[in-house]
Amino acid sequence: MDNLWYLHGEDFFAGLEEEKRLFLQKAVHRRFQKNDIVFFEGDPGDACFYIASGLVRIFSIHDSGKEPVFFLRRAGELFGISEVLGGYPRKANAQAIAPSEIHAVRGQDFDALLAAHYPLARRVISLLGSRIRHLGDSIRNLVVCSVEGRLIKLLIALVYDLLPDAEAWRRPVTVPLRISQEQLASMAGTTQPTVSDLLQKLQKEGQIRVERRRITLLHPLRLLSGVDGMTEALSTGKALRRG
Repeated sequence: MDNLWYLHGEDFFAGLEEEKRLFLQKAVHRRFQKNDIVFFEGDPGDACFYIASGLVRIFSIHDSGKEPVFFLRRAGELFGISEVLGGYPRKANAQAIAPSEIHAVRGQDFDALLAAHYPLARRVISLLGSRIRHLGDSIRNLVVCSVEGRLIKLLIALVYDLLPDAEAWRRPVTVPLRISQEQLASMAGTTQPTVSDLLQKLQKEGQIRVERRRITLLHPLRLLSGVDGMTEALSTGKALRRG
């Protein structure tokens, strides 16, 4: 079983060139600077979004001031789909955490595209199904995977696009954005002090290097091989290639 299945993603429109052309024809094109808000929780769910470049976090804000991060959406991904299909208000916030180019299509236009293009509708159904599966795996990880294992998987996810082949998995790679320990903690389902302790531990072990909120994985393959349940995936090489 490939334990990194959720990272093996092509561009959402891969193989759907005509559908992508029609989507972009209908879209409003916007550029977001780092920290710009795409939408707030409670906003009307009247559009869906395609990321041409950049990185977007989907998160909530609690009364305590904590901001748990549910997902990171990368270039080539579609987001905001579930609300636009049902016309529901947004259930979370979306924020660019790097300069991003995003294309937004109104709900009625997206519905018309889905009705007229079965391959696009099928791709959306498949995408939503995979995200439900990912949520299930995330809940399972919270129950059975150690906090250290969850943190390592998160670090691998953040650098995955920079690991195109087996050789790259054996070279140092730096997380391509500055990310706080609080953000890492919210995404890994733990606390900031725990993340701090684990980063120090991994650094002492020679697995990572931390400098000014920049984290470098010194040997991604070796780091991942120590995570619970990853040995089989790594031995077959499935974790080293895109699906």
